Amino acid sequence: MTRAPDLDVSRETLDRLEHFAALLKKWNQRINLVSKSTLDNLWQRHVLDSAQLYSLVQHPIGHWVDLGSGGGFPGLVIALMAMENGSPFKVTLVESDMRKSAFLRTVIRETGAPAHVLNGRAEDIDPLGADVVSARALSELSNLIGLADRHLIPEGTAIFPKGETWQKELSKAQSKWNFSYQVDKSKTEDGPVILSITGVSSV
Repeated sequence: MTRAPDLDVSRETLDRLEHFAALLKKWNQRINLVSKSTLDNLWQRHVLDSAQLYSLVQHPIGHWVDLGSGGGFPGLVIALMAMENGSPFKVTLVESDMRKSAFLRTVIRETGAPAHVLNGRAEDIDPLGADVVSARALSELSNLIGLADRHLIPEGTAIFPKGETWQKELSKAQSKWNFSYQVDKSKTEDGPVILSITGVSSV
């Protein structure tokens, strides 16, 4: 796996990210954490794609909640990056699949990441009072905003990577929710964006 020279983190953080990636490749042989077709480009497709979210929110952050964490993207990447400066102070990874939860806990144990796993569905667990909520490839935007509204503090931020059809999803979400948003182009692919959403309320 090729390291990315433009990822501005310490050697220790890079080492932890590489350890995470090595564990993922090992576990992916038994459970489907990421598509096998993306393994050869794991760093760009998943690690860097997740890492870019870190600088798009205002630090310091107390509690970051990642919904549907799956293979750890973006939540575990955020938690590993947090080890340099203590922000976010705590990361909660919400994952309904027991085997994926076991993988996440293994990475946390072996890297010391400031994260813990909640095994359950985002719509079923108690509200988490997050400063930031993220989700990657979990659901369409209207549903994600509903989940964010459940788990965010009133002044919190939701941050969602979205593919090339993001404008269609945004229009649909605006018919159901009031919110402010910011659009940032993805640094890893042409077309996808990252949506940062605040001030959510029902229409």
